Amino acid sequence: MSKVAVLKTTPRTVIADYKKVMNQADYKRVLREKETVVKLNLSWTLFFPACSSPPWQLEGVVKTLAEDNYTVKAVENKTVVTNPRKGADLNKWSPLFIKYNIEFQPLNEVKWIDFEPKSEMMAMHKIFPEGFQIPEILFDTNVVQLPTIKTHGHTTVTGAVKNSFGGLLKERRHHAHKLIHEVLVDLLQIQKEIHPGIFAVMDGTVCGDGAGPRTMVPRIENVLLASKDQVAIDAVAAKVMGFEPLEIPFIRMCHDKGLGTGDTDQIDIIGEDISAMNFHFHAKKSPVIFFDQVLRKSFLEPLFHTPLFWLAIAASAVYHDYMWYPLVGKRRVKEFLQTEWGNLFVRY
Repeated sequence: MSKVAVLKTTPRTVIADYKKVMNQADYKRVLREKETVVKLNLSWTLFFPACSSPPWQLEGVVKTLAEDNYTVKAVENKTVVTNPRKGADLNKWSPLFIKYNIEFQPLNEVKWIDFEPKSEMMAMHKIFPEGFQIPEILFDTNVVQLPTIKTHGHTTVTGAVKNSFGGLLKERRHHAHKLIHEVLVDLLQIQKEIHPGIFAVMDGTVCGDGAGPRTMVPRIENVLLASKDQVAIDAVAAKVMGFEPLEIPFIRMCHDKGLGTGDTDQIDIIGEDISAMNFHFHAKKSPVIFFDQVLRKSFLEPLFHTPLFWLAIAASAVYHDYMWYPLVGKRRVKEFLQTEWGNLFVRY
């Protein structure tokens, strides 16, 4: 039976609590090899609560790994709208790389090699008929995914399974939005082929509700999750957010293919009792995601494969960075910084 550890936490105890929740989920039985890649989550170069891996998540995980003598490397990828090195500074990861002597490797700066999966793919060859590549440095290493609990306009929720989307696909991964749920199933199969150990540690101290993964309402929920089963941890996160996990296509498809457990009745949930835990979240679509989905399903879809696509990228940057963030986001950040978690962020 798949196991998911759930633990309540506070800003005062969060680093120790990360070690506790990882041990509750028996992480050392999963990560038997010592060379381990920590896959961060950068959904926005700018800082916004719950949008990207918070610094205490990074510190709690790498401190635990270091104390148990793992060799750790942190990675994150570039998208058409994010910059991993600048994002590492603005989200306060960079001081922790120095403190724990960890190499940070943006995946857009490494060698990518051709890869042909052994598993039958549902969508990858439809999206990338010419073939695709994955980063060479991810082969034969453990991976620890560091998602946050938040909603997503394309996938309802985003978590451990979706976090590989930013690690195993290049910048043109936006084309995968057309068959996003099937692609996520494929990426989980690829992970199982290349990683000897897969583990996920999810931060729900500050969660994201609404039009995720960026233009959200931060909600303080004070919870941590950990599991070796990426489908199970996403299912439990979806459940506590207020969704029915098996109604989310990628969770249901992964469950049906035996890639993990998506039915929370079949998951051994240890630690906190989640039976009365319901955040009442609602997944919404930002204008950028709404029009992305409309256009990809229309006769205009071929334009995404032409230089005109850069107009869409520019529109996304203008909306997110120069409209929504100054007019709405900054106010929400300011309110967050008045909380205990906001005070902890400032101290980093």
